[in-house]
Amino acid sequence: MSKAKAWIHAFRLRTLPLALSNIFLGSFLAISNGHFSVKIFLLATLTTLFLQILSNLANDLGDSISGADNEERVGPERAVQSGVISKKEMIRMVVVFVFLSLISGLYLLWEALQLLSYNQALIMFGIGVLAIGAAINYTVGKNPYGYNGFGDLFVFIFFGLAGVVGTYFLYTGELNWTIFLPASSVGLLSVGVLNLNNMRDVENDTKTGKRTLVVKIGARKARIYHLFLIVIAMSAACAYVMIHWNSYTQLLFLLSFPLLIRSLLVVLKNKEAKMLDPELKKLALSTFFFSLTFGIGMIL
Repeated sequence: MSKAKAWIHAFRLRTLPLALSNIFLGSFLAISNGHFSVKIFLLATLTTLFLQILSNLANDLGDSISGADNEERVGPERAVQSGVISKKEMIRMVVVFVFLSLISGLYLLWEALQLLSYNQALIMFGIGVLAIGAAINYTVGKNPYGYNGFGDLFVFIFFGLAGVVGTYFLYTGELNWTIFLPASSVGLLSVGVLNLNNMRDVENDTKTGKRTLVVKIGARKARIYHLFLIVIAMSAACAYVMIHWNSYTQLLFLLSFPLLIRSLLVVLKNKEAKMLDPELKKLALSTFFFSLTFGIGMIL
């Protein structure tokens, strides 16, 4: 593998649609309430892409340091593990994406200042800094939270609540408690993708001391947990539409439900962890499709 291909592989482009799900949904919800800005949309999208790539690079680095990336790992080979990219090179690239995330995020806040007070902007800046810290500390550091079963919580917060609600707030400068319902849907579906990842890697994670939630509760309970994630995500979306009912076009998001249910059935019937690998991409794309259909249905 060439160096260029190794870097593209390390960026893990297949994870980007999932990361964009919250930005798109937050934007659609803002449009449905009469607010939109092209600059905010583009900058929020760019910042999210930088943060996701930062998270992927840090994860590659952290798992290589801890030994979680080895020959027994089920998923695709990581860049540092392959030896094509050194740890020093990966650290430098992590620093690059920290700065890119900061610059893009600051520009985003500058554009949003027409609606936000300086105190509100500072709070949003703090959330952004926490997002950068969360992206790195998932597997990097003396006590990475991803190795202690807290990955699910952080994914729910940053891929769901902070992503959707934060994006909506940047457009509107206001909050509505019902926004937390679809935000929770995206957050829970994103946690579902992480749960699939951890179910796939449960054997190797157990051997290497990576105590994910799946390692802690076991594969059987992880399947039940997955059921709750999907069902509650769908229920929260239905609740939001019922509260804000206007027309049947709002039911467009139901087109995503067969995809989510199919993924759920595959997980519930699974007997061999490595067979879950293709489901990560499918659930991530299903989540993105859910965000699109839900958002478009709200503005039609």
